[in-house]
Amino acid sequence: MSKRQVILVTDGDMVAQDTLEEVAQKVGGRCISLSAGNPSPLSGPELVGLIKQAAYDPVLVMFDDCGSNREGVGEQALKYVATHPDLEVLGAIAVASNSTKSQGTPVHMALDCDGNVVGNGVDKYGQVKESQHLRIFGDTVGVLNQIQIPLIVGIGDVGKMKRKDHIRLGAPVTTKAVKLILDQYNRNKAKKIK
Repeated sequence: MSKRQVILVTDGDMVAQDTLEEVAQKVGGRCISLSAGNPSPLSGPELVGLIKQAAYDPVLVMFDDCGSNREGVGEQALKYVATHPDLEVLGAIAVASNSTKSQGTPVHMALDCDGNVVGNGVDKYGQVKESQHLRIFGDTVGVLNQIQIPLIVGIGDVGKMKRKDHIRLGAPVTTKAVKLILDQYNRNKAKKIK
């Protein structure tokens, strides 16, 4: 049986939920709506059960620690899902917050609020932080340092970024982040076939 394909997202508020449901439809995947919440309401095993029931891949799953600087329930669930043998993690979207106490996580690339690929980190508004290399600071991103993930894309607050990622605009930044992960996965797959 083939593994279910998953994209991890370190945000889980109601705006993120609406945005990711829209983005999942755009890319022909599914969003685990029940994974939304501050903090994440479901455990790792519960999420894996829902992922396996999803109709299509990729499956977008939300994780949120509600501002906790320690490893919270969202990070524990993320770690469980990311290392589950029945799942294949295609990538992760590391979402910036106002948290400055976390160590943050390095990312492979970041998108600013206009959807441009940038060579620095961004803040929750999607503004480039010139003094910050490719690193995202947020309350649920630290656990990504402990897991092997093929591609991590850093962005500002999902569905927000001062309305530049608003669902009425088609959530262009979040959509691009998901598409970048899918494109990279497909490129890697094509290389393996050759």
